[in-house]
Amino acid sequence: MIIIKIIFNTFIFASLLLCFSPLGYSEQLVDQQTLMLYLPSAFVTLVLPYLLFTIYKLRRSRRQLCISERRLKSTVEGSGDTLWDWNIKTGEVLRINDKYMMDRNTIIDVPPNKALIHPNDIAQVELLLKQHFAEQTAFFEASYRIKDSFDRWHWVLDRGKIIEKDTNLNPLRMTGTVRDITQLKSTEARLNLFAKCVESLTDALAIYDKNFNLVDLNPSFLSQFGGNRDNYLNKPFTLPGYEQSYIDDIKNTVRLTDHWQQEVKLRNSERKLLPIEISIDEIKNEHNQICNYVIVYSDLTERKKAESQLHNLSNRDRTTGLPNRNLFFTDLKKLAKQDSHHALLVFDLDNFKKINDSLGHQLGDSLLAKLAMRLSKLTREKDVFYRLGGDEFALVMSGTNDIHTITRMAKQFLAAIATPFKMAGHELVITSSVGIVLFPEDGNTPELLLKNADTAMYHAKKKGNSYLFFNDTMNRQAVKRLQIENLMRFGLKEDHFEVYYQPKMNIRTGKFTGMEALVRFITPKKGIISPGVFIPIAEETGQIIEIGEVVLHKACRDVKAWLDAGLFNGRVAVNLSAKQFSLPDLTTRIDVILQNHALPSYFLELEITEGTVMDDPQDAISIMRSLSARGIHLAMDDFGTGYSSLAYLKQFPLNTLKVDKAFIDDMQTERGRNMVDSIVTIAHNLDLHVVAEGVEQAEQIAILKELNCETMQGYYYSKPLSRAEFTEFLKKQQNQAALSLVQQA
Repeated sequence: MIIIKIIFNTFIFASLLLCFSPLGYSEQLVDQQTLMLYLPSAFVTLVLPYLLFTIYKLRRSRRQLCISERRLKSTVEGSGDTLWDWNIKTGEVLRINDKYMMDRNTIIDVPPNKALIHPNDIAQVELLLKQHFAEQTAFFEASYRIKDSFDRWHWVLDRGKIIEKDTNLNPLRMTGTVRDITQLKSTEARLNLFAKCVESLTDALAIYDKNFNLVDLNPSFLSQFGGNRDNYLNKPFTLPGYEQSYIDDIKNTVRLTDHWQQEVKLRNSERKLLPIEISIDEIKNEHNQICNYVIVYSDLTERKKAESQLHNLSNRDRTTGLPNRNLFFTDLKKLAKQDSHHALLVFDLDNFKKINDSLGHQLGDSLLAKLAMRLSKLTREKDVFYRLGGDEFALVMSGTNDIHTITRMAKQFLAAIATPFKMAGHELVITSSVGIVLFPEDGNTPELLLKNADTAMYHAKKKGNSYLFFNDTMNRQAVKRLQIENLMRFGLKEDHFEVYYQPKMNIRTGKFTGMEALVRFITPKKGIISPGVFIPIAEETGQIIEIGEVVLHKACRDVKAWLDAGLFNGRVAVNLSAKQFSLPDLTTRIDVILQNHALPSYFLELEITEGTVMDDPQDAISIMRSLSARGIHLAMDDFGTGYSSLAYLKQFPLNTLKVDKAFIDDMQTERGRNMVDSIVTIAHNLDLHVVAEGVEQAEQIAILKELNCETMQGYYYSKPLSRAEFTEFLKKQQNQAALSLVQQA
């Protein structure tokens, strides 16, 4: 269009020149005609170069414009920003690099992308836009959240400016950019979070530059050490009360190791000296160069207090307040490292369990607390009194091995323990026994010393309410005891416990009436170990429970086999230990064993000692009645050796009373005979069957006949027999009975 206008204007100009030429009209006419012929050629010759030059310039301008547009577009795309142009009057918005896919149509809303802005941000955007329209701000600038085409929210920074106004200064056109600042906002949020964390830290925190000059600190620093912020800023790192050389050493250590941590003593804002843990760490920039140091000051007061409380909880007995077993070993290890002599006294309380069971654990604990208070008053200043656990105590006498001093202390302890305690309307009398060891003579480790002291106490208990020093003989006995314990453990695993049977015979008829099951411990290497040796140890260790169940299993098994073979029709007596009797599920255990061997309860008799039932008579009566209700016969073994009372004896649901061997052996004297006579009379008055055990002489049988004792058991008739031997015995008894019937016929 421009080129056409140029050509037209040029042609008009040339024509006008011809018309107003100064030549005559005729000549002009001729010349005009001639000129009209040459005019086009002249026009082309003159105008064409100009036209071509103009066209060239236009094309170059267009190319440059396109290049500029492409560069602008690339720049905008490369920046990630959205470029917008808003015709305020028409509402038309032109956007370049619109990655949020905002509506490009004409929109009359203000702002034009209002529908995509987060509802919580719209009011702020509108306010900032109004302020810019009112020329209150040079630029419009707003941060807000905008939704993309995938319904995802982005934080953006929208910046713009009015570039055109009408004559009335009303805004007509506005341009600007939209930048995604989501990542920036996230980083900002993290920084704010970290800043808040630092501000809210209870520990004092200070930031120093690379030269250890203070740059910043948190409020806790001022709360802890006092002063105001300006007093600390730009000041070098220091620790009041410590030499500069110490400070320099810290700095050098941090530069070499990147970290330093240590406990120091610093005064707080109240001038109180506190334990402070200082931790220093370096901070490096992106070039791995040290730019700052962070120092944290942690007040250890509460932690020290908690540690002390925890130490007391872990090293102090709650009931008595005494040092406990844990602290005992710790202290003893420290003493063992000293080149001096010490003494260790260990004791426990006799029959303390009875007090707990009868009067309750609360009263028992009160008794232990009073005892601890009483005995603590007797100790020397450098002695330490410990509660090892339960009713077991220990006294460590440091720096002495004087026998007289140690003995005097042991006697004082025993006397103080034996002094009655008046509690809750009761006068409680307790006794004890003390085992004593010397360091280093009797051991050089806490474990060995305690072991040997326990051994000495064990032997002291046999004497009753006494003290004993440890010696080699005790040690040998302790070793032997340990060997027996280990042998029993192995024997239970390998089935080395066998059951032997001793017959019970009717004194008047001489006929077989039943038998007692007796345990035998037969080892592959050491042979038979006497019951008098292993049973007391088994009772102490608790192994007697498992041994007792083995005996009961095998006895029920054997009796069932003899019953099925027609060789036997009586009862087997099995001893029940005190620990077995105290089992809460005793009756259930016995029921299971009888059921496993399909043996009726009628064929089982359980023998219980006086001591077992007299520990807690009322509970014993309940258990015995439960057993008796199942059809199991009950016998009291070793009657007369304990402390049974007739009042309880008549309440026990017994079937049999066994007279102890000690009374049978003493029947040669009149006093002994009268004693057995009394026992038999009492038994018959209570409607009990009487069995005399340990009968070895014919004279004893004659006396027992006179005293109307029904049954005897002992070596006079038969020793205990193995299962195979007893089977042959039963067969012999059966043959003799058959022969007797034939003779009678």
